[in-house]
Amino acid sequence: MRNLDRIVVDTNVFVSAIVLPLSIPRQAVDKALDHGVLLVSEATMNELAEVLSRPKFDHYVSTKDRALFLGRLGSTAEFVPIIHLVRECRDPKDDKFLEVALNGRADVIITGDADLLALHPWRRIAILSPTDYIKR
Repeated sequence: MRNLDRIVVDTNVFVSAIVLPLSIPRQAVDKALDHGVLLVSEATMNELAEVLSRPKFDHYVSTKDRALFLGRLGSTAEFVPIIHLVRECRDPKDDKFLEVALNGRADVIITGDADLLALHPWRRIAILSPTDYIKR
């Protein structure tokens, strides 16, 4: 039996997946859910919750559906305690995703962020766009 991939999904991919249900990011998140274990931290979940609470998303997804998504993610994802801090991304706000990947022994980070993609591969962890993850 094959081990499940351990996967970190960047906030931008989750948001695109929620707002655009037929999008490539949605396909990547669905594949990750079907074939892997999603890894999150308190910091990544807090950022996702904050971004999804913004009124600009009211037109696309109801507040209830966003809350349901966060609840499902929180109950299915593996919460990773951050023991080893990382300060390696050119955008320090993205270090939290590297921290989850490192501390959670991730196989892949899925992101649309150029600052993270520029690090591929990072410490033997693949950093892939949603399109590249789907093709994998």
